[in-house]
Amino acid sequence: MSVVRAEDSSSASEPVAKPRVRDRIFETACELFYRHGIRAVGIDAIVCAANTNKMSFYRSFPSKDELVADYLRHKDVLFWRWWDAVVAPFEGQPRQQVEALFEAHVNKTCSKESRGCGLANAAVEIVEDEHPGRAVVVSHKSEIRRRFRALAAAMQARDPEPLGDALMLLMEGGYLARLTFPKGGPVASALVAARTLMDAHGA
Repeated sequence: MSVVRAEDSSSASEPVAKPRVRDRIFETACELFYRHGIRAVGIDAIVCAANTNKMSFYRSFPSKDELVADYLRHKDVLFWRWWDAVVAPFEGQPRQQVEALFEAHVNKTCSKESRGCGLANAAVEIVEDEHPGRAVVVSHKSEIRRRFRALAAAMQARDPEPLGDALMLLMEGGYLARLTFPKGGPVASALVAARTLMDAHGA
């Protein structure tokens, strides 16, 4: 006679928790915004794909603009997790940190699933200063600039601020080039270009 262990019995009888309606709407919107663009995706498309309705949407989010801002904050958090994880093994080695960032940037951006940077894409679509998502984008990009300038200063570059700005422009350009060249293109040379910039600045 087979014996059913207590933990097996309890786990088998416990229902799998379904994601909350708000979470389902948010996850669906994030996917649609990144794949198709913020302006192209309306509330009707979101609630249909999330298998819910407008009443549930407005219970969860005051407006589409606020949902967009939440999406961009989420992208911001994921980006800095990525950045911090990439540079962590090279603490105290600013040039190696920059090289690691661009190597990871190339690998990530050249992946089949990549549609570039969600925040950079949003900057093109959201031009109204009063839109809650605009401030998220500006803050995010300002922090990238600050960090690259700090890395350039830490490697004792002759002109750290222009070098930091050049490195940021290189990364931003890589994201946008990915949209034009879906099979690699110029972004594949981003690490080599970063090294050339650092060499030119004596860093």
